Amino acid sequence: MPCLLLRKGEVCLPGPDGPVAARSPDGLPFDPFDVVDRLAKDYSMLYVVDLDGLEHQEPQLDYLQEISRDMTMWVDGGVRTADQAIDILVAGARRAVLSSAYLRGPRQLKRAWRLSTELVFEMEFEAAGRLALADSAWGTEDPLELARLVREAGPDHLIVSPRETDPDWNLVARVAAGGPTWVDGSFHPRDLSQLAAARASGGIFHIEDLLNHWQETPLPESGSSE
Repeated sequence: MPCLLLRKGEVCLPGPDGPVAARSPDGLPFDPFDVVDRLAKDYSMLYVVDLDGLEHQEPQLDYLQEISRDMTMWVDGGVRTADQAIDILVAGARRAVLSSAYLRGPRQLKRAWRLSTELVFEMEFEAAGRLALADSAWGTEDPLELARLVREAGPDHLIVSPRETDPDWNLVARVAAGGPTWVDGSFHPRDLSQLAAARASGGIFHIEDLLNHWQETPLPESGSSE
C-alpha cells in the first residue's frame, strides 16, 4: 500500500529531520490529486499520513474528502481521542489509524471501538526499537502484550511501524500469528519476500521511487497551465 504524506495540501517525503515537501526537478510541488490519480492506476488502497493532524491536531478534512472519491484510504491523522477517529472516518477514510504514539490510552481505544469498528492500531517504534507510547495507562512496553490488549479491546488489524531501523521480522511474524498485521515505517518493497515469510497481510511504503520514475513521463504539477 503506498503511503502519501500530506502537509498543508503538499505532498511530502521522509527527510533526515522529518518529512519535507516533495519537489519536481523544476522545484515545483506535486499536485496531491494528480499523484493520487497516478497511484490509483496501480493500487487499490492508499495510506494517508495527515501531518497537520499529527503535528497540530488539525487534520486536512477537505483534502481527505476529495482523495476518498478516488481511492480507498487508511488515514493516520494523529488521533488522540475517539471523537477524532470518527472525524477521520466521516471525512471518507475506510479505516482510521490509532497510533500508540498519539492515542491517549486504552480507554480511548475502547470508546472508539464502541463508536466504530473501522479502526486499525499502529504500534510505533522509536529509533532505538522501543515502543512509542503516548500514555502509560497501557501498562506495558512489551509489543506482544500490547498487541494482545488491543485485539482483546476490538481492533484486529495491527501495524508494526519501526522508525529508522529495519523491521524486526521475528516480531512481525509473532504479531501476525494473532491476526492481520501490516508493516510500515522503514518497510520497502524490496522486503516483500520477508513480508510473505512472516505471513503479514501487507506493507506500507513511501512513494519517493515512484515519483522519481514518473519523471520519465511528466506528472502534472501544482501551478501548471493544464
